[in-house]
Amino acid sequence: MTDLTGFPTAAPGARHGSLMAADARTKRRNAAEVRFRIYGLVAVVISLLALAMLLISIFGAGASAFRQTFLTMPVELTEAKLDKSGTRDLETMKKVTTVGYAAVLTAALEKAIAAQGISTEGLTKKEIGGLISQEAAAQLRNHVLANPDLVGQTIDYEVLANGRVDGYYKGRVSKASAALDSNISPGQLRLADDLKAAGLIAQRFNTSFITAPDASDQRPEAAGLGVAILGSFYMMLVVLVLSLPIGVAASIYLEEFAPKNRWTDLIEVNISNLAAVPSIVFGILGLAVFINFAGLPQSAPIVGGLVLTLMTLPRIIIPARAALKAVPPSIRDAALGVGASKLQSVFHHVLPLAAPGILTGMIIGLAQALGETAPLLLIGMVAFVRDYPDGLPGGLLDPAAALPVQVYNWTQRGDPGFVERASGAIIVLLAFLLVMNAVAIILRRRFERRW
Repeated sequence: MTDLTGFPTAAPGARHGSLMAADARTKRRNAAEVRFRIYGLVAVVISLLALAMLLISIFGAGASAFRQTFLTMPVELTEAKLDKSGTRDLETMKKVTTVGYAAVLTAALEKAIAAQGISTEGLTKKEIGGLISQEAAAQLRNHVLANPDLVGQTIDYEVLANGRVDGYYKGRVSKASAALDSNISPGQLRLADDLKAAGLIAQRFNTSFITAPDASDQRPEAAGLGVAILGSFYMMLVVLVLSLPIGVAASIYLEEFAPKNRWTDLIEVNISNLAAVPSIVFGILGLAVFINFAGLPQSAPIVGGLVLTLMTLPRIIIPARAALKAVPPSIRDAALGVGASKLQSVFHHVLPLAAPGILTGMIIGLAQALGETAPLLLIGMVAFVRDYPDGLPGGLLDPAAALPVQVYNWTQRGDPGFVERASGAIIVLLAFLLVMNAVAIILRRRFERRW
């Protein structure tokens, strides 16, 4: 039956359900909604637990990299050993190698031990000197050459302890494992405990981990991120200078000025495809074009910056176009209605409103580029580099490392001290990424406008 309007009417005698009482179908729909919410909550909890486990493992393994064990003792810089001519001529003093300075440090440690009345029974002179890092002799030599007037004096000098001694106080090394280790012995660890009780050995914050260059395989306690941080800064500077103007200009042209035809469609499809290309492909391109063809030096920040620029451009163009598209058409129409040209309407009205989205996409693209490793491996930035690159612009052509590559490099070395250093480097890299993402959020909120 239908009523006068054509809609069906209830049959005579049919039972009418209450709108306030849920029928079976409604109950099933509500139960499905509850299950979906539970699934979503479980997924969020699992993600948070995985993130927590990741952070705990990284910080648990890497936090100790920011603390280092040091030996402090009086060191007699005798003229007979360090400057036989007595003229303080640097060229003459440079003839004394690190072997000579290592002997000076060993003699100073023996005197300090004797002054404290600590027994060294069963230990050779070489084993006593083995408590000192191999890097300490080079550091003392550089210090003396920078201050030649110190020769002939006795100074209180702080040196790095051996990596095994440092690992002993961080829980990586024990007396039982030392008995099987050719680099340290239980007797040396007992001597280290006596020196610590006497106040000659102590741990403090390791600023050199941030500022010092990398070290050889035998000196994990001296390895630092200085060259890698500077190399990453140079590369990000190149990426910023190139990708920001090119990416924003390309997005403005494609969104506001380009005619809609098959050529622009082809360009847009290729940009979308490039955003999904694996990063190692860009490394192969950089190796072929910038190094083999253009002749730029390997392991140079300029090459890394150019490769990362190519990789970052699609990731800047796509969000920039989305930000421009999000500006209401009425803004453009109003600007054109009061006599503004197309160019004026875009740069005076549309672009300022799209700036928050463009800046956010740019900073997130830079943050992603900062963590890339594969393309940098192919252009030679995995090489061992100890020398700092020069200042700008010449430093762009000097060999350098990068933070993610330094992490990869340290994980390939056998000493457990480098694993600690790699985890510490990951913490530094995460700190940079958090800062960059925080800047993106602040800029977005600062420049965001509502309409």
